[in-house]
Amino acid sequence: YCCPIKILQKNKNMADFICEVSPFSLDFCRQNKINPTMGKSIHFSGQPLYSQVIKLLDKSKILQTSRKHGGEHYVKRFDVWTHLVVMLYAVIMRFDSLREIMASLQAEARKLCHLGITTMPSRSTLSDANKRRPEIIFESIYRDLYTTYRNVLSSDSRKNRESVWMKRLQIIDSTTITLFSNLLFKGVGRHPKTGKKKGGIKVHTVIHANEGVPSEIKFTSAATNDSFMLRPSTLSKGDIVAMDRAYIDYEKLEALTQREVLYVTKMKKNLKYKIMGDCMYQTAEGLMEVHIQNVTFSKTLKDGTILIHHARIITCVDIKKHKLVSLLTNDMESDPNEIMEIYRKRWEIELLFKQIKQNFPLKYFYGESANAIKIQIWVTLIANLLLMVMKKGLTRSWSFSGLATMMRITLMYYVDFYSLFNHPEKDWEMLLNPEQEDDYQLFLF
Repeated sequence: YCCPIKILQKNKNMADFICEVSPFSLDFCRQNKINPTMGKSIHFSGQPLYSQVIKLLDKSKILQTSRKHGGEHYVKRFDVWTHLVVMLYAVIMRFDSLREIMASLQAEARKLCHLGITTMPSRSTLSDANKRRPEIIFESIYRDLYTTYRNVLSSDSRKNRESVWMKRLQIIDSTTITLFSNLLFKGVGRHPKTGKKKGGIKVHTVIHANEGVPSEIKFTSAATNDSFMLRPSTLSKGDIVAMDRAYIDYEKLEALTQREVLYVTKMKKNLKYKIMGDCMYQTAEGLMEVHIQNVTFSKTLKDGTILIHHARIITCVDIKKHKLVSLLTNDMESDPNEIMEIYRKRWEIELLFKQIKQNFPLKYFYGESANAIKIQIWVTLIANLLLMVMKKGLTRSWSFSGLATMMRITLMYYVDFYSLFNHPEKDWEMLLNPEQEDDYQLFLF
């Protein structure tokens, strides 16, 4: 395979010998117009693909952050950089255990120098690091990465008709990750067969609608109410918040109104209110198109004062599901269709949760301590952010699942990321095109 094409053209016996020992016969190659003397891939690079991923990280800044939080105390070799690179490798490859991680690293031992890893870690070393190194270090790494790349992650959707509110829209929700024990984080409900409770860690998340990655994250036990994450003090005048009905709290909703922050949420059926105004719009056929009600909610606070909150209920018809949907908002002026479109954008955070849980190993954990579990979740979020950044740089359209799968297959290959992912079929096309033999010879060296 290493012989230049011109030599093979002069020496037919050598070409026949190469084809005899290769998987393809010479007749097969001629019939299917396959060039048997093809050299290296046109995507070849001197660095593994994984080394191109971690170039998005600032090693010196990561080490500095670790020292600041005491992550390098009594550490001889397994510093935070090695820890992060190994954990990222495990998360992207979707390994389920420490044994799998170590076995794979040993198989790729000759490539570890490209990643800045100088010593082969053991299972006990990685386990101890997950238990002892503070998870706040990985939280700080994620926040720094988000600050660095948030402009890259911002989509171009601001240029369309949603530009009035898209940039200001924040979405709040939470997802629960089921754990193996109820001792670390208290779970909710019981197993239908055994009656035992399973623990769960609730990940409270805030995302900007035009970015698609978490901008704010908090961990609590699964028993914590979602409204914990709705904090009016963190929002500014003109912001818009989309959330589900679990976040309805009259005091917090009134605080949002006082700060001139708009919210859109789904209406609860058991809420009591007083109707101040009522208006219904109908279609040409006489059917209800949208129903608008101006209402007030009242609540007696602990100090005896009565809280009054003014809001608007917009009821529309969901044609696909054949039911009515009622939305609650403090926006008393905007068009009802715009309010409904804002609430539809709330689904972006559900897609994010699905993306993370489907493509990364959050069913199996590399440690049993709360610190180890949080570290693995933070590393998963870092991996998700890095892949999203690299996806933004591609001209070819990829689904995130397809991109993550391809990354998993080629992570330690010596290929250029942008060349391979923009034109993954190019190698095969050139093999099928024998007229470009002159070009092939250039790729041999």
